[in-house]
Amino acid sequence: MVLLPLIVVQVIIAEFFFGNHWTRVHNTMARSLSAEITTMMNFIDSDNLSAAKTMAGDIGINVSINKKLNRPAKNDNNSMIAGRLSKHLQTRLKRSADIFIDRGERLVFVDIPTQDGQIATFGTSLYRVYSTSTEVFILWLIGSILVVGILISPFIILHSRSIKRISNAANRFGRGLDAPGFKPSGSLEIRNAAASMITMKERIDRYNHTKTDMLNAVSHDLKAPLTRMRLAIETDSADKKTLLQDIDRMTEMVNGYLSFARGETPEIEQATELPATLIRLARDAAPNKRIQLDLPDNPVQFYARPMALTRAFANIIENAARYAKKTIKITEQDTPNSIIVTIEDDGIGIPNNRKADALRPFVRLDDARSSDSGGTGLGLSIAKTAIENHGGQLFLEDSDLGGLRVRVILPIE
Repeated sequence: MVLLPLIVVQVIIAEFFFGNHWTRVHNTMARSLSAEITTMMNFIDSDNLSAAKTMAGDIGINVSINKKLNRPAKNDNNSMIAGRLSKHLQTRLKRSADIFIDRGERLVFVDIPTQDGQIATFGTSLYRVYSTSTEVFILWLIGSILVVGILISPFIILHSRSIKRISNAANRFGRGLDAPGFKPSGSLEIRNAAASMITMKERIDRYNHTKTDMLNAVSHDLKAPLTRMRLAIETDSADKKTLLQDIDRMTEMVNGYLSFARGETPEIEQATELPATLIRLARDAAPNKRIQLDLPDNPVQFYARPMALTRAFANIIENAARYAKKTIKITEQDTPNSIIVTIEDDGIGIPNNRKADALRPFVRLDDARSSDSGGTGLGLSIAKTAIENHGGQLFLEDSDLGGLRVRVILPIE
């Protein structure tokens, strides 16, 4: 993922950018040298060898006139280095020129026949024809790739190990097992992914425990009234009023369980504002209580599952209405990143050592709040689950009114 794009980019740069630059530079160098050699040949052809040598000395070229030379059988006219110089000389001189390259000494020799049958030899540095910057550039490209590869290899190895640990943990989690010692590690993104997976595992475990608790609660709560009804019928001591009370009680419990199950139903998110919903729920749940509202005139709009969120706040407000003596206070505070809603009542509240139990499903705190309240112990648990499914948090606190304050924090995404 890192090296392959880097190599591709380096190849593209070398081919399209520096390749064109290299061609233009070498063509200019060959054209310049061919013009200089042509000028000196014109002096030689005019029997002005001294002028040719003077010019050659000024520009760093050695000139000699020879009757015979011991040269290789094959010249370098068609080589990559001398090919351009050969073409330019052929165009300017209208006669053949043999080019020989001494790579060991980094020299180039150009042999051109004179009009009197001799050979004029021009010797100069190979760098007058060929630039080694291309070779250096390519070496730098290869070196940079190697350096980057060496530097990132430890990080790639560490990240690969972190991803492998996440994969192994996910496989164990998928089989319902724990992964002892698994902790987030690696880059920030990998640590966030690992932390999210751990949170998911905790939610799945909590979900499974909740379902088990629900089955136990259904079995326990329905067994007693059914047994009582059966015994009354078998002993001919059935009382219609008592039977109806048991039926109402069972209906209430079943509705509570169904409401809890519906809290897990998927729902499409929609743009949502809370004030209107909070006002309606408060008026429906507590028509005989004094309701204090502190809601923003221009509430923030955010995306949420409206039915689940309405059900959550309905349970909280109904709980407050059930235990409030006279007053319920509802407040919404909007911040750039979150919405904070508090719902308070002036009831007797919940002791600090029972607040955690109040958020557990199927746990009743009648002894802490009211012996006549009844219920299935699902209201706050349903609300907490719905709030957490929106990425929020729910806290139980002591209210300044004397009762319970439920503080809900919802993120704005």
